[in-house]
Amino acid sequence: MRIDALLKQGIEQLEKAGVGSPRLNAELLLMHAAGCDRTALLAHPERELSAGQSATYEAWLHERAAGKPAQYITGHQEFWGLEFLVNPSVLIPRPETELLVETTLEFARTGQGINQSSGSTLTIADVGTGSGCIAVALAKELPAARIYALDNSQEALSTARRNAERNLGTGDLGGGNGARIHFLHSDLLKPISGEVLPTFDLIVSNPPYVSERDFPYVMVEVRKHEPPSAVFAGESGVEVYERLIPQAVQALRKDGLMILELGYDVRERVRSLLLPEHWTDIDWRKDLAGIIRAVIARRK
Repeated sequence: MRIDALLKQGIEQLEKAGVGSPRLNAELLLMHAAGCDRTALLAHPERELSAGQSATYEAWLHERAAGKPAQYITGHQEFWGLEFLVNPSVLIPRPETELLVETTLEFARTGQGINQSSGSTLTIADVGTGSGCIAVALAKELPAARIYALDNSQEALSTARRNAERNLGTGDLGGGNGARIHFLHSDLLKPISGEVLPTFDLIVSNPPYVSERDFPYVMVEVRKHEPPSAVFAGESGVEVYERLIPQAVQALRKDGLMILELGYDVRERVRSLLLPEHWTDIDWRKDLAGIIRAVIARRK
């Protein structure tokens, strides 16, 4: 069957199912089924796909129409110009989370107030690493940094390791670039293995921050398919911040920085957790939509 006919069929099927951005979703699924990029897809609408490719595409359309995220269907998601493997054990990386990478790089590259010993290696913790998108992006941009990717899910850590291998040019995490990321099974900043963590210069995290009370209002793709522990924080939505921020006080060196992603409605409650005896230079950052999306705080 021709690409143009398959694309038309896919758009119509997804529109009928009420899927948002039906053309974008249909194109994405067809690209992966056909094994080509978007330019090739649109430049050769007359191309005939094999029966197997057409059947794969049609099966994927059925899954997407039923609410399964396209990223879990194809197994891929782009973040920071890199391609990440994703599956239901990890949160799908969002474009707004790139703000955490941008902000971390802003301070890491300039050393703005980060109290590192002369000649020491910049040490960063990515708490709740999930797919590893933040840790891997930072490792790509900061070749000299030492990064700890922490998560309480062994399945997520396995996915993050694979993403480090794919994007850092090594198939062996015991050597090469991959050795700069240390993957640890951890409850936030407390390793479950009992390993002792170093004192960090920077702690960055995109923690779960959706209230369980909001479950009925969360998009079906999220509430039915993404890992609940990576989305929902508890009854109030700030439970993870309540645990993470005090731990960061202990884990950061003097003048170290904590950079956290925020939900749209948690700013004031997070502000109340940033006690003046522990934190200074608090700054709130907006995303491209003008929503307060991240907070930066310096350890006193």
